[in-house]
Amino acid sequence: MVYLSDKKESVLSRIPASTIPYAHTIFGASAFVFALIIGCYGHYYKIVTNGVATYPDEWFPSVSATTGDWYPERNICQILIALASGPRLMICYLWYILILRNVPTSGSDSFAKFLFTNDVIRTIACGGWVYVTSSDDHGIHDFAMIIYLLCTVPHVIGTMKSAPQNPRAQKLRRRFAYSFFGALVPMVHFFIQRNVHRVPGAYTYYALFEWSLIFSDLAFDAVCMIDFEAFEIRVVDVGMGGSGNYDVGSSSFNELRTFGGGSKSKSIVSPVRLMDSLSFVADVYLGFVFWSMLTSLPLMIWYFPLWHMGLSGYEAFLFCNVSVGLLGFASLRHTIDTSRGWFHLASLIGIYSYKILDPAYRLMAVAAGVSLSLLTWGATLFSQRAQNGRAERGVLTLALGLILHNVIKQAWWANNPIWPIMDEKTGGANMLGLVVGVLASVQVIRRQEPHEYEAKPNEIPGIVRKQQGESWIFSAVGAGGYLFCLHSMFTEAATISRWSLGGYPNTGPGPIAGGLMVIMAMAGGVALSSNRQLVTSWIWFGVGTVGLVILHRVEGDVGFFGGILFTIFVLSLFPTIFRSLGRQSPGRAFLVTVLVYNFLALAHVWVVAYAFVPGGEIMRERTGLVIFAMQACLALGIHNTHSTNWTFLTETRKRSAFSIARFYSKVSLVGLILCSVFICLRRLPRESPKPYHPEHRLITAGIWTIHFAIDDEMRNSELRMRDAIRDLELDVIGLLESDLQRMIMGNRDLTQFLAEDLNMYADYGPGPTKHTWGCTMLSKFPIKQSTHHLLPSPKGELACAIHATLDVYGKDVDVIVSHNGQEEDLRDRQLQTTELGRIMSESNNPFLFLGYVVTKPGQGEEIYELLMDGGRMHDIEPKDWDRWCEYLAFRGLKRTGYARISHGGITDTEIQVGKYVVPEETRASGEHRRIPLEEFRKLEAYKQIEEEQVPVGLRYPAMFYGEGVRGHRFHVFDRPYYYA
Repeated sequence: MVYLSDKKESVLSRIPASTIPYAHTIFGASAFVFALIIGCYGHYYKIVTNGVATYPDEWFPSVSATTGDWYPERNICQILIALASGPRLMICYLWYILILRNVPTSGSDSFAKFLFTNDVIRTIACGGWVYVTSSDDHGIHDFAMIIYLLCTVPHVIGTMKSAPQNPRAQKLRRRFAYSFFGALVPMVHFFIQRNVHRVPGAYTYYALFEWSLIFSDLAFDAVCMIDFEAFEIRVVDVGMGGSGNYDVGSSSFNELRTFGGGSKSKSIVSPVRLMDSLSFVADVYLGFVFWSMLTSLPLMIWYFPLWHMGLSGYEAFLFCNVSVGLLGFASLRHTIDTSRGWFHLASLIGIYSYKILDPAYRLMAVAAGVSLSLLTWGATLFSQRAQNGRAERGVLTLALGLILHNVIKQAWWANNPIWPIMDEKTGGANMLGLVVGVLASVQVIRRQEPHEYEAKPNEIPGIVRKQQGESWIFSAVGAGGYLFCLHSMFTEAATISRWSLGGYPNTGPGPIAGGLMVIMAMAGGVALSSNRQLVTSWIWFGVGTVGLVILHRVEGDVGFFGGILFTIFVLSLFPTIFRSLGRQSPGRAFLVTVLVYNFLALAHVWVVAYAFVPGGEIMRERTGLVIFAMQACLALGIHNTHSTNWTFLTETRKRSAFSIARFYSKVSLVGLILCSVFICLRRLPRESPKPYHPEHRLITAGIWTIHFAIDDEMRNSELRMRDAIRDLELDVIGLLESDLQRMIMGNRDLTQFLAEDLNMYADYGPGPTKHTWGCTMLSKFPIKQSTHHLLPSPKGELACAIHATLDVYGKDVDVIVSHNGQEEDLRDRQLQTTELGRIMSESNNPFLFLGYVVTKPGQGEEIYELLMDGGRMHDIEPKDWDRWCEYLAFRGLKRTGYARISHGGITDTEIQVGKYVVPEETRASGEHRRIPLEEFRKLEAYKQIEEEQVPVGLRYPAMFYGEGVRGHRFHVFDRPYYYA
């Protein structure tokens, strides 16, 4: 037997720690590169083919197709990933050790443990999506990928926060992190283009961003090679029977310092106290309540002129906010400041108002809630003006409340669940919101904090002192324009995408991907706000203005990304603008602020409602003028920050109120972004829309004027609309008065909910900047292309139309959805209908018209003849004399049914529905233009048949007979018509 000599306490081997990330990078990169090369060599045409298209439309394979579908590339990838797993886990452990080296004796190692746990879970999730491919189990593969991506967020942020102070390494990390997260947004966009809109070639661009994601991820982790150069791994002989004590000596590792603290006295993250956290969360939620009530007020005011078809008098409640001028009375201000929690509690009457049935009394309660909330937040801003940390915390919680408002609306498809127009029947969560509001208010009541008269400015470190040159009027005007900007453009994440909307295929990012990008941009703006020198510079103002101009002038992706730039600019000003306002004399400054806000809000309404308000012609279609005035106000506010020469001290010492507020805000921003990602993933469509009766080649199409989704009782009507559309089995429907992306409609978006819940394609129609009341088309058939029209309207309200080409059972079928002008404007209606007739006549495809025309039916009626004869269209039922506004017409299809269904209290207008069969063979292209008009009229016979003669799949649902369902029933004829 050979005995080894005892080498106790001797170092048997030294391994440079930098070789660990080096090995991980080599194995990981080789796994994907070799799989791509072998896959393209052996199965190129197979791996570029997907459910929508193949080569040459698709020419680059996705990661999943490359690594998961075929032998041998799949097996080679999995072997190399297995080899990379060991170094990956070692990197997790080594980084954990690196962080622990920087925690002081009295500090906590909880952050290091959290990051280590997160990174291990991330490693396991990587194995999940690599070894369980999409062809094995699509659900598990996607779930593992989602977990991996979500864990990547704290991995990247935590690594950058705790990394050693090496500028080269940090620069590389930032570069790779930006490329990683920057690739996510276009990747989601092209994923939706492929899965929802089924655009050939979209998956190739998705694949390119997916591959960039892989290599950015690997490169980010490879930077550890630089950090690990300072230490090594040693194998030490500790003897045969136990461990020994040995001195490895000092090394450069012992001198490592990280961003966020030194080796002796500072930890990576300031200690977090439970009560501090609860206090911050409570303030953020109360900020959310403020934005919820503020946005609900004009929405509820709108109900009254909507049903009066003109000014109603209730518009005066917009000016309830002038009560904030009462803060000029010191005694009231002191009372609110010392009883802030009680005033927050009292303001919740605006949330409780959903219980009030009478719309007028409900509006009054909301107005009271808005007034109390404004007074409370105004007094808070003023009382904290001399306390740098608390003032920063106050405005940041209000900003975070705004982002939370957007995230919650994203989860509720652009509705706020605590709005008074919501209740249990319409999808609201009012009682839950009220209970949380009460708890947040109680937390404020029980909180111990200094008040305005207890805190002496000269004794408070970090105070902001006023210098000469301050202009309270500039500050107030700037804040008023800023509040209007936030309310009109940033209280709904999809507003920016709707502003930049174009026709298919140049629609720009949809509400899911676009909404996520906007929320990320809002969070980025708030994070950037701490750099006061940058955000108050005229260069930054110019950048924001350019973004706004691009958003207003350009459609599609370019316009949207101009909006993203403007979003970052606007949110970066949040603390600067509101802290400047808080430093002014509150009575006059806050009063001017809300008056400027009210003036811009009215102008914002006047640009589209000009036909119904006094002096409306002055502001007709002048959105450009409104946003110019808004930017001018912002310029005054920014100029004020330059002229006043504020001394701004940002405390960075441990546990300062300022640093704690900034830390909590950053954590909150990450949490809100993660919530938005979860919501978007939950909302992604799982399958392509399918028509209800493909076996009959049936297309069921309808038209409905839905009065902005507010029903007779001032409740949100989207759920009831969804049920009616679903029960009628509508494959295509035109919805009129559907543009809700304005302050007076709550910046809602019914198209999101209906399209996703009913699994339909959607064309929103002309966007909010086009000054129409809106028209939307939902379709079970893919939309190949569409054009948004603004019909001639020299006098009255601007008329809108969508002209779309659908892929219906392999045939191109054109559809128009239009909303023409009112009875009072005959010349407008003549021009509008003539234009519609031209569009329909010039099309060579089978055609469906779903529109609002305003005319009596029958020959001899000018508007009717311009529509039917001028467009070479057939009325669905010429003998139906009891019509006035809504009409259905067709050409080149076989009409089999026609029905009129009552509105059910959702609006004041019925639903008209036609059923058509798409023939296998269509008439010759352009035949309708070549034959005489009289002969064209005779092409359609209007022979009615009994329901028993109609196949079941072509019949209307029986539930609408008699009393019907939920107030919807066959009316006028009390039954549907069927045709041979």
